[in-house]
Amino acid sequence: MKQTLTITVPKDYSAITLKQYLELQKEVANYKDDEEAVEVLLFHYLCGVPADMVHKIDAETYTKIKSDLNEFLANTNYELQKFITIDGVEYGFEPNLSKMSYGAYLDISKWDTITIDDNWAKIMDVLYRPVERKVGKMYEIRPYSGEVDENKWLGVTMDKHFGTLFFFSDLLKDLANSTQKSLIQQLGMLPSIKSVLERNGNRTLR
Repeated sequence: MKQTLTITVPKDYSAITLKQYLELQKEVANYKDDEEAVEVLLFHYLCGVPADMVHKIDAETYTKIKSDLNEFLANTNYELQKFITIDGVEYGFEPNLSKMSYGAYLDISKWDTITIDDNWAKIMDVLYRPVERKVGKMYEIRPYSGEVDENKWLGVTMDKHFGTLFFFSDLLKDLANSTQKSLIQQLGMLPSIKSVLERNGNRTLR
């Protein structure tokens, strides 16, 4: 019997959740030296194609999907979203990083690198807290309590996560340029979050 397979190819990271991204990231790390296996993982996690069905896709369709995925994966440049709504609750990004509570500062700075890994959802839950008041472009968020619930961020799409990540990345590049330090080439070489929070102040949101 002929089997029909419906494939949905994501156009951008607004179609991929943090949970999906982390699962894919871990699997790819296990097969990083096997290009064919990595392609199967991409089709499976990003397009929902069962792993045992990937090689049954005709060559023309396979090549087109692979090209679309490569183009999609290369575009991670998103803007910071000041507000993110989860289950009807509006969360606001820390309005002024240089004046954040010491507890929040300590909880973020204990991770040395800025990257999207298993700790990223915890960082998001510190940076974004429920909005309590808005006046024009000004807003206040709930004071940091020290309690972190990272699970709710797993369902948030990657366009929002990358927007937050690259806010810090861009900030670090600005700092590096202003102090005449060598340019930052890879996220893995970025200075610690602690140094960002200690030195920033020019690009905070209000």
